[in-house]
Amino acid sequence: MYQNLQRHRVGLYEKALPSELSWEEKLKITKELGFDFLEISVDESDERRQRLDWDDNTIYELRHQCERHNMPLQSMCLSAHRKFPFGSADPSIRQQAVLHMEKAITLAYKLGIRTIQLAGYDVYYEPANQETHLRFIDGMKQAAKLAERAGVMLAVEIMDTDYLNSLSKFEVLNREVNSPYFTAYPDVGNISGWNYDVCTELRLSKPHITQIHLKDTYRVTPEYQGQFRDLVIGDGEVNFDAIFRTLKEMDCVVPLVIEMWAHDENWRAHIQTAQQRLNTACDHAELPRLFAA
Repeated sequence: MYQNLQRHRVGLYEKALPSELSWEEKLKITKELGFDFLEISVDESDERRQRLDWDDNTIYELRHQCERHNMPLQSMCLSAHRKFPFGSADPSIRQQAVLHMEKAITLAYKLGIRTIQLAGYDVYYEPANQETHLRFIDGMKQAAKLAERAGVMLAVEIMDTDYLNSLSKFEVLNREVNSPYFTAYPDVGNISGWNYDVCTELRLSKPHITQIHLKDTYRVTPEYQGQFRDLVIGDGEVNFDAIFRTLKEMDCVVPLVIEMWAHDENWRAHIQTAQQRLNTACDHAELPRLFAA
């Protein structure tokens, strides 16, 4: 149980597993690999957005499977707002953004999910300007009120685009929204990829960090747009040794999530390689290992 752990609780991003697996298979494999929970994805695809319309029988059957396998869905990665952003110039799209938020909070409440990760995009497929920014702030205020009523935490991801790519920018946004249910979900790969000092950023926002994505990236340079996904942890430029030392010095013990993607038959080996490398980073920081040998 989590009460007796001396280490961080650590989860696995659903997309690190092949999409064709059943929920029971996903839960079993996540357990076998030594994780504490699974992070469910509700992205912009029709298939995954349909999860927001599950009936109660479907929802509670999945929750019972989680209980049977002792593998909770602690968090939800809600990236559907990339297609339906709060900052859109189209009122019908903004209305869809709110509807997606309402449904996601209801789904989280019924599944026992504690944290919903929000995408930190004002818009994605439209031109951004001051108006999209102000509409995004209004949308976040509305979302936070919905979350407060349900008692479900919202945590904004620090993103792979320039709009919200640092915890410094989150702190400015957080002052505008001003809700205890509006927090930060830093992705250390995105912060590093945009050439921010990850450790300084983590220290800056410690009181507002709910959960952390562990992901590797290559940094943006004047000649290179960076690489923000599809790397095995340890293959990129993120300094996980320094990150774990900082977490220890900060006494920050929030849950961590490995964010990778299953694109070939080596997905299991990639996860295990990432686990070994993160254990080594814990060793260097003199922290308890995340995974049993």
